Amino acid sequence: MSIAEGILQVLEDQAASQQYEKVKAVWLEIGPLANIDANALTFCFDVVMKGSLAEGAKLTIISLPGVAYCLQCSETVSITQRYDSCSHCGSYQLQVTQGDEMRIKELEVA
Repeated sequence: MSIAEGILQVLEDQAASQQYEKVKAVWLEIGPLANIDANALTFCFDVVMKGSLAEGAKLTIISLPGVAYCLQCSETVSITQRYDSCSHCGSYQLQVTQGDEMRIKELEVA
């Protein structure tokens, strides 16, 4: 619920600075390491947006892959959770480079 409220705050702040009155659609990019349940967020989004400039807005969630850099073998590997091992050398010395983010990618406004 608090994530949906945070999204609404961003939408309201941007509406004030960019002078739009209605949000028709929101595209969010979410990585698997962000620990966000997309179904719960979709439900909360609809509830939180009622009575706001984004009431009735369509929410589209774009799933990003998890990616990490192996400090041991210098390879870039796909990961699904934070403590995966390197698929090339088996090392656990991975630095996450993508997949832990959640960001508003695009808005359709009026």
